[in-house]
Amino acid sequence: MRYQSCQSVSRTIVFIRQLLVIALLLVALISDSMAEPASNEGEAETLRQMSLADLGNVEVTTVSKEPEEVWKTPAAVFVLTQEDIRRSGATSIPEALRLVPGVEVAQVDSDHWSVSIRGFGAILASKLLVLIDGRSVYTPLFAGVYWQVQNTPIEDIERIEVIRGPGGTIWGANAVDGIINIITKNARNTHGTLVSTGGGDVDQGLGTVRYGGGSDRGLNYRVYGMGFTRGPDFHPEGPNFDDWRMGQAGFRTDWEEGARDAFTVQGDIYREIAGEASQYALYSTPSQVYVYGNGQFTGGNLLARWKRTLNAGSDLQIQAYFDRTNHFEPEFGETRDTFDVDFLHHLTLPRQQDFLWGLGIRISPANDIQTVPTIAFLPYKLTDEVYSGFAQDTIPLFNHRLSFTFGSKLEHNNYTGFEVQPSGRLLWTPTPQQSFWGAVTRAVRTPSRIDEDIQLTDFGGIESGLPIYLRVYGNHQFHSEELVAYEAGYRTLIKSHFYIDLAAFFNDYNDLYSFQVEAPFLEASPAPAHAVLPLLTSNGIHGNTKGFEIMPDWKPVSWWQFRPGFSHLEMELENKATSNDPTSVAGYEGSSPRNQFVIQSLVNLPRRLEFDQTYRYVGALPAQTVASYQTMDARVGWHITKQMEFSVNGRNLLQPHFAQFGGDPGGPVEVKRSVYANLVWRSNEK
Repeated sequence: MRYQSCQSVSRTIVFIRQLLVIALLLVALISDSMAEPASNEGEAETLRQMSLADLGNVEVTTVSKEPEEVWKTPAAVFVLTQEDIRRSGATSIPEALRLVPGVEVAQVDSDHWSVSIRGFGAILASKLLVLIDGRSVYTPLFAGVYWQVQNTPIEDIERIEVIRGPGGTIWGANAVDGIINIITKNARNTHGTLVSTGGGDVDQGLGTVRYGGGSDRGLNYRVYGMGFTRGPDFHPEGPNFDDWRMGQAGFRTDWEEGARDAFTVQGDIYREIAGEASQYALYSTPSQVYVYGNGQFTGGNLLARWKRTLNAGSDLQIQAYFDRTNHFEPEFGETRDTFDVDFLHHLTLPRQQDFLWGLGIRISPANDIQTVPTIAFLPYKLTDEVYSGFAQDTIPLFNHRLSFTFGSKLEHNNYTGFEVQPSGRLLWTPTPQQSFWGAVTRAVRTPSRIDEDIQLTDFGGIESGLPIYLRVYGNHQFHSEELVAYEAGYRTLIKSHFYIDLAAFFNDYNDLYSFQVEAPFLEASPAPAHAVLPLLTSNGIHGNTKGFEIMPDWKPVSWWQFRPGFSHLEMELENKATSNDPTSVAGYEGSSPRNQFVIQSLVNLPRRLEFDQTYRYVGALPAQTVASYQTMDARVGWHITKQMEFSVNGRNLLQPHFAQFGGDPGGPVEVKRSVYANLVWRSNEK
């Protein structure tokens, strides 16, 4: 113990010395930059930073499926640009999402994350819809997103649009608490060759190779290959199971035929091996078994989109995609094919009303494979079907300073039949760089197979020689979870160097997922005889959440940008009078932080150097036995030439290791302090 303490003190002293050296170097560099003439403006242009006046002019498509400026968007929207992602040093999409206030990102282990918006944190967050170029990656098996297989080259991402709040009127079921839309670059912007390579102690090796080109007839293309290997995080107990390896390849073509037609065809294939910790019950020797093995994940997708401009303010779009997933973990497996077709028509009605309507169909046959006797989805084969239609109208008033948007989605699914998701939104823009908005929206999370078809048995112990098992049964009377959300927001450019965005919400939930404890019974088969305590999936919880997010953006001088963000969340849930669920309320309320605080500082130094820091505070998660924590990331980047960039990135620097979320199963795995270096070379990229 004494030897370990001396080692810890020694490491701390070395780390403090390193910080002091970095600080002294920064003081010298900043002093040099203050004395240097304005000839560095040409170098700063290579950084492609956006002025604060442009933030509200950014066009987003996630709110209405049509481009609209942030100023004119009656929703809590945040845009992560390619520049934001690059300077964050993120190597994965969840890491980049930490910069968005109101988004709760916790790393579970090396290859799992919990990502949610405005509460209900979970490894598979059921009330969050995630899209990649308009393709849904929400799984109908477990009602959530497998973040470990959502990979795309970081350099190919144009922006990530994050909607905090419901979007069911446009996107349908499961867009309850938010939408994350990952949008990749048009192929015309990725000409030439890109090579990115790097590695470190946790991110042990990562690389991307991409080539793009085009013709003078409007046809552009790119192809890419990427891969990485990632080491395990810190395990206080048990083996280091969570190593992670992945290879992926893909392409994208964009063709513009004249001024009216635009075509996109793109696709990806991947293969991944990810370390997993699993548990399941045995009957033959009554016990709960922990298994450490590898999950095997393969799949691919193909998407095609056609957009035709009919006239000024009118266009139509048809999108279709096929997505194949093969998901095999030690205790279960599933193969799934998804076919999706979406039609959208946008037109301008008399008095400049902006009208949208659309139709959609999704068919998703799946085959679930039972590998252990105590986990099953019955029936093994099932096809999910969704048919939908929506309409939305925006009416401008008072010379476009006030607008009212109303609409509804009508959707039919094979679990609950028809669901209606209406919304009404009001927007007031008293000046071109100031807007107030408010919204009332209904959204639903429709049932999935884990709600209706699962049969999961856990070993509970032995009492008086009798084995006792807990068994979760799916409920074919499970209803959709419902939300009625009340939101308001304000965004303004106070001065050319200070922008602020505020949003507040009150969410009223009903029929939330819970368990109903049924009467125990004896079961003779499989032997030996045992008692079973049944738990039926149910809709036994209701209540509300409320909170706010504030996102200032301050640029006091041309070479420094300061971006703090704060979010506050309160959850007040309770069992319905008919519910006897003993744990779910505490689980919901204790799995999301009450307060989150992030500060990002971006410093442009002379000689093409950058120094970026991100500080984060995250509140405690009692249900996950995770204490509040604060940590910091740092990045030093150097543009060696216009084509070549080198960076050194430090992650979670304030402590050697700490927990961010509970283990699944077992206790929390602790995320390690880590460092990696990255080299990117480009030729002729636009």
